[in-house]
Amino acid sequence: MNKKGFLYKLKKYRVFLLMILPAVIYTLVFSYIPMAGIVMAFKKYTYAGGIFNSPWNGLKNFEFFFKSGQAFLVTRNTVLYNLCFIVFNTVLQMAVAILLTEMRNRHFKKLLQSFMFLPYFISWVIVSVIAFNLLSYDFGFINGILEKMGGAKINFYSNGYLWPIILTLFNAWKSVGYGSVMYLAAIMGIDTSIYEAASIDGANVFQRIFKITIPLMMPTVIILLLLSVGGIFRGNFDMFYNLVGKNGVLYKYTDVIDTLTFRALITNNDFGMAAASGFYQSILCFVTILLVNKLVSCYNKDYSLF
Repeated sequence: MNKKGFLYKLKKYRVFLLMILPAVIYTLVFSYIPMAGIVMAFKKYTYAGGIFNSPWNGLKNFEFFFKSGQAFLVTRNTVLYNLCFIVFNTVLQMAVAILLTEMRNRHFKKLLQSFMFLPYFISWVIVSVIAFNLLSYDFGFINGILEKMGGAKINFYSNGYLWPIILTLFNAWKSVGYGSVMYLAAIMGIDTSIYEAASIDGANVFQRIFKITIPLMMPTVIILLLLSVGGIFRGNFDMFYNLVGKNGVLYKYTDVIDTLTFRALITNNDFGMAAASGFYQSILCFVTILLVNKLVSCYNKDYSLF
């Protein structure tokens, strides 16, 4: 058998291929096969006709989406929120990973890492309850403290300008533990002899962090940023829907493409518009990742995804 042939490699790596097979099947079933439903964006959906037998209506679903007056608002909110999440979370996760690396008390280090990792497993439904108990005007913990200190209460659920900060903080709190694991793994892969040489040369802890740790983390940082940018037009639906709910007062500040699509589907029963907005969202994500990857490859080809 030809050692360079496909069948030889298939036999040689059969164990690894079997290990990855469940992930491949999962991706095919839940990511690629459902893509056939994109045709709904160009049809006037009827229950009798279903996805493939409903009549075509061209670009009318997109026309309705853009003429609704919400397209620019939700696109802007989605992009700005995700940019804020990406920047804030990346800086915070890197800082946490470096802090954990520099800790010398192993037991406290493991305890702290476990506490930071815990929020990742908490459902957004539970987080919304926590948020309500913190932010409620009548019963919230924050307003209770303000009242006892003689200050005026804040109606968080009526002041939309506060929600970019609130959503950013909750998103960071929930993701910092999981996100820092990637950067922690990158730091663990750095050759310890480099740090030893720097210490011999008289470098202090801050010099080692800024001259060794952060520069050697950059390939991992850029790859994770590229993956994050690929979803920049996708809002975290669970977070926005559970924390904001159906509070129309906050829509101007918190409405994203995902929540608008959901309301179009549930409230108006408009499958065509929901599919059109989802398709619009996917195209923007695809174009964005191509552009950003091209820019990164122009800077350094080794850092690009493809």
